[in-house]
Amino acid sequence: VQLAESGGGSVSAGGSLRLSCAHEGVTGSWYCMGWARQAPGKQREVVAMIEEDDEKYSAKSVKDRFTISLDVAKNTAYLQMNRLKPEDTGTYFCILQERQVCYPHWLGDRGERFQHWGQGTQVTVTS
Repeated sequence: VQLAESGGGSVSAGGSLRLSCAHEGVTGSWYCMGWARQAPGKQREVVAMIEEDDEKYSAKSVKDRFTISLDVAKNTAYLQMNRLKPEDTGTYFCILQERQVCYPHWLGDRGERFQHWGQGTQVTVTS
């Protein structure tokens, strides 16, 4: 399985960015896919997840600002990030686990349950 992320960058506080993650090589008919981030000096955390049937989960820290979505036909997940804050700065990783549903308690975890990881894309929010 390969995950290819794009869409990171630098933006002022209050701005928006959209991350994309295309997956290739997934053989299971169902999976849990999402995003984890690593902020400077902080523990890595899972911030959003989505299942193939469009069930979605978002961490409290990003709820109402970040929206995860999935285009099954394009094998691509998106993370729309609005009203960005400086504390959202970090490296964002696309994550995927085949033949697995998402569990809400995985939000905020370090993502150890996810076997597949993208290379990461940098998001920088300036005040």
